[in-house]
Amino acid sequence: MVDAMGLRQRRDPYPHWEYGDPAGTELLRVVPERGGLVTGWRSLGREWLYLDVERFRDPALSVRGGIPVLFPICGGLPEDRLPLPQGTFRLPQHGFARTLPWQLVPLPEGGGIRLELLHDAHTLAVYPFAFRLTLEYRLAPGSLQITALVDNLGSEPMPFSLGLHPYWRVGAPGGVRLEGLPEQCIDQRSMASASTAAQLAELGSGVDLLAHPAGPVRLVDPATASAVVLEVTPPLDLVVVWTDPPRPMVCLEPWSAPRQALISGDRRLEIAPGERCSLGCHYRVLAGTAAAEGAPGTAWLEVG
Repeated sequence: MVDAMGLRQRRDPYPHWEYGDPAGTELLRVVPERGGLVTGWRSLGREWLYLDVERFRDPALSVRGGIPVLFPICGGLPEDRLPLPQGTFRLPQHGFARTLPWQLVPLPEGGGIRLELLHDAHTLAVYPFAFRLTLEYRLAPGSLQITALVDNLGSEPMPFSLGLHPYWRVGAPGGVRLEGLPEQCIDQRSMASASTAAQLAELGSGVDLLAHPAGPVRLVDPATASAVVLEVTPPLDLVVVWTDPPRPMVCLEPWSAPRQALISGDRRLEIAPGERCSLGCHYRVLAGTAAAEGAPGTAWLEVG
């Protein structure tokens, strides 16, 4: 870990908390009141996350950037309606966690930060379960470890899905390559099986694909001589790739389940009363020659 890591409040370029070393060499920026949003990650001398700051400054608009948290669903539902034994509830795309205020606390001994979201009257009206959702971010040079802890505080089994939606800064989405994806994926615009290579050929015009890789997935950007590596662990082991041209970003996202999982049952997670589910992923970033060559001892499968 980097020495003297700490938590500081900043006002520019927007109000946020900053966790990192005093020199700002390794740091995270986070805005707890805006969905527990991590808005920036600086490491290896550069900023890795994309953020549309002007859009972010307007709270009436959805955020485009940082690392939004998707809970208790990933993706959308037909007419935003979630049928459950307790009734039918209205949930917006990706759920409510990315729009509600969270609580922020540092982890002990400079070990990272913890963001916590607890059920309230608003969440119970659209998702009838008492829960605690905790996100822990642990920072090291070139490394961001993320752990999600979901606690069922109620008296009934609690179904959910969880995902992260990080926006990675690139030169241009059509100029990157992705390695480590399987040959087939799901085109989430049509929910049909598709060739991954064919989907990746459309990165510059917009894609929304879901895949289940066998190992790490690597996003390589020759324009900036950088690479982002996503290492997934079950049950957070599906990967979504999304682009929104002309924004200079690519979303490389870990999900626990596909869209509509709470209806279809496909990879739906369920926690017994009083129990906890732990989910995690690890991002590594590489710059310069290391980005072009990959991590030592790692074999990469390139699609397309």
